[in-house]
Amino acid sequence: MARRYDCNDATDRTTGLREAASAVRRGELVVLPTDTVYGIGADAFSSEGVADLLDAKGRGRNMPTPVLIGSPNTLHGLVTDFSEQAWELVDAFWPGALTLVARHQPSLQWDLGDTRGTVAVRMPLHPVAIELLTEVGPMAVSSANLTGHPSPEDCDAAQEMLGDSVSVYLDGGPTPGIVPSSIVDVTGKIPVLLRAGALSVEELRKVVPDLEVAN
Repeated sequence: MARRYDCNDATDRTTGLREAASAVRRGELVVLPTDTVYGIGADAFSSEGVADLLDAKGRGRNMPTPVLIGSPNTLHGLVTDFSEQAWELVDAFWPGALTLVARHQPSLQWDLGDTRGTVAVRMPLHPVAIELLTEVGPMAVSSANLTGHPSPEDCDAAQEMLGDSVSVYLDGGPTPGIVPSSIVDVTGKIPVLLRAGALSVEELRKVVPDLEVAN
């Protein structure tokens, strides 16, 4: 039976974050608010948890799960060949709605799907998400919807779709909006915008003027 906690209530938030952290460590799924939409998450290093996440969404391995982190410092243990321009993007837009696709450390024991040696990583601008990520470490997080359905802007919508496949729901109220994060590939010499989202090309080029846009 799924448990739900109102994170706008101080006592419920404390209990909910504790229960969510315990669930993640057990390899179970949690739903959490972010600065874009609600996400469904699991321990990034739990292959069973990530597989359960994909199953809950009805999503295939051909669409790997992004990773959310609670601090830019976490990047040092996750990625390799991270360029100066990539760090400039982190400094300018994290925490926030910017996802970076980077090469992950080959030694990492995780299975996020068919990633081909890369990881899509982001630090969200939401206090509940940050607190949970700081407690448990990197989480594989995707939008908390069934594949093909709208991404949820509130906890009710997420729970209606995902039900008891999730152990803990953290209800942070409505999210700021449904505009997804912008995605920039930093695996090459020149950053490439793969998806325009909350951050425009113009905003990104103020930091990396030579940013290219994928066809």
